Amino acid sequence: MRTTMALRGAVAACAGGNRNSIPFSLHLLTRSSAARGHLRSSAAASSRPQTGFRFRIRAMHESAPESATATAAPDKNVKSDSDWKIKMLYDGDCPLCMREVDMLRERNKEYGTIKFVDISSDDYSPEEHQGLEYETVMGKIHAIMSDGTVVTNVEAFRKLYEAVGLGWVYAITKYEPVATIADAVYNVWAKYRLPITGRPPLEQVLEARKKRKEEVCNDNNSCKM
Repeated sequence: MRTTMALRGAVAACAGGNRNSIPFSLHLLTRSSAARGHLRSSAAASSRPQTGFRFRIRAMHESAPESATATAAPDKNVKSDSDWKIKMLYDGDCPLCMREVDMLRERNKEYGTIKFVDISSDDYSPEEHQGLEYETVMGKIHAIMSDGTVVTNVEAFRKLYEAVGLGWVYAITKYEPVATIADAVYNVWAKYRLPITGRPPLEQVLEARKKRKEEVCNDNNSCKM
C-alpha cells in the first residue's frame, strides 16, 4: 500500500509541474527518473502495477533519444538539377552576368531544370560540354539542351527562361523581325561586354587563364586549358 502511494505521489509530483516551461521530451524523462527511484525502494510492491508502470517508463525512456536526435527534414520545395533540361554556361567573373544567373538560380530552386556551369572555373572542361572551348563560350552566351543541342544568343536566353516558367519574357523573340533585331542588339553587348564591365580584352583574359593553369598543374597531361 505504501509503495502504491509512493508511486502515485511521484507521478503526481512530476505531472503537477509547469509543463509549458519544459520540452515534452524532458518532461517524460523527469517522470521516468522519479518513478524509477521509487521503484528501487519498493521491494514489497505488488507485481502487476509495478510491471505495467515499468513498461510505460521504459517506453518513455527509449523514445526520448529519438526525439533528441531528430534532424530537420530537407526542404521539399528545392528541386535538384539532376534531371536538368538545359545547361547554362556562364562567366562567373562577369558582375552583370551574375545578376541574371542569380535570378535564374533562385527560380530554378522550384523547377530544377537548369544546370549551371561556371566557365571561369579552372575545372571547366570542353570535353564535358559538347567540345565548347573557353574562348568560344566567352564570346557569347551558350546553353546545351539535354539532347546535346547547343543554342546561343537570344535563343539561349529564351530556352533558359522557359525552363523556369518565364517563357513569356522572351516569347516575342521567336518571330521576325524581332528575332533578328534582338540578336543584333545582343551581339553588340557580347562584343563589348568585357570593357563595359571593366575587364581587360579577351586576349589578356585568355593569357592570364593559361598562366594560372600552368602554375597549378603538376602534370601537363591532366591540365585542361
